[in-house]
Amino acid sequence: MANLSNWGNRLHSGETTYPIVAQRKRWFAFSSTLVILAILVLVFKGLTLGIDFKGGTEYTLSNVPGQNTSIATAVVVKQFPNEQPAVVPVGTSSVRVQLGTIDSSQVEPLGVAIADAYNIPVKDVSSSFIGPSWGKDVSSKAIKGLVVFLILVTIVMTMYFRAWRMAVAGLAALLHDLIFTLGIYALSGFTVTPASVIGFLTILGYSLYDTVVVFDKVKENTQDVFAQHRFTYDELSNLAVNQTLVRSINTSVVALLPVSAILFIGSLLLGAGTLSDISLALFVGMAVGTYSSIFVATPLEVALRDQETRIKEHTADVLALRASGGSDVVRPDGTVRVGALVAGHHQGTAAQPKRKQRK
Repeated sequence: MANLSNWGNRLHSGETTYPIVAQRKRWFAFSSTLVILAILVLVFKGLTLGIDFKGGTEYTLSNVPGQNTSIATAVVVKQFPNEQPAVVPVGTSSVRVQLGTIDSSQVEPLGVAIADAYNIPVKDVSSSFIGPSWGKDVSSKAIKGLVVFLILVTIVMTMYFRAWRMAVAGLAALLHDLIFTLGIYALSGFTVTPASVIGFLTILGYSLYDTVVVFDKVKENTQDVFAQHRFTYDELSNLAVNQTLVRSINTSVVALLPVSAILFIGSLLLGAGTLSDISLALFVGMAVGTYSSIFVATPLEVALRDQETRIKEHTADVLALRASGGSDVVRPDGTVRVGALVAGHHQGTAAQPKRKQRK
């Protein structure tokens, strides 16, 4: 713990710095590869939609001894060879069976067959039918909710940071997280249900929160960037990422621990299948959201700001000053010390421009 605290202090003071922004092309290539792979999986394999979206028939079996899901699967496949039912245990004594739309005259006989296979009374088997129109309505509302969310995020981030580039970079990170998480769902074959949609919207909020924290530090470090010629905009932004690195990792670990318990212990070991719909989205989304706030959002924002003429001229002035030997931030090994020039000193005080004396 002491080493972690010391590491965090070194990152915050600038004694230790990882060139995350300087190596942004590497992160962009890595992230682009992940997104392209996720899109390919989505296109060629597709999502496994629950009956809430495509319609179908659902049976709920109560007081089931053993919760052996293969029994229900065998019964359904025997009567409907083209069906691939989704059978999951629910709680400690129930089983849920979902399959596509079948004729109303076949619903009751299939329920009786499933009850006989599990050796339970027919009254312990309940059935329900969900029409495809309800699923379309749920999908439409989910898409509308996502669009409204993104519009509001763009407006709020632009107003708060007074920089549209931060809003663009933040939205790019959100889309990166969403596409990657959907790709994991398609690859794993997990069923997408309304609970999964809630999970997707939740991880967008988490990702945005983590990104805003890093952007806030970038804004704080760079608000007087043109009043000094020690550091470039890229270097001060990279310092902000390093200063918030430990916080992002700690927050993510704390958030992932309960979600991991739900996903791996609750849904996989205890058989609480309904929890997996939302816990997988939360687990993957939180992990990739932490990654994107560090390695995608800020490097992309810096790449956009580097296109501004004023940033280019300031960077050229800083590099020219270093080349002339008029800067004291270059270490003996050639690296640049961004942050406090003296260990323990606050970077902001040392970096402030001196007030001109009145004549």
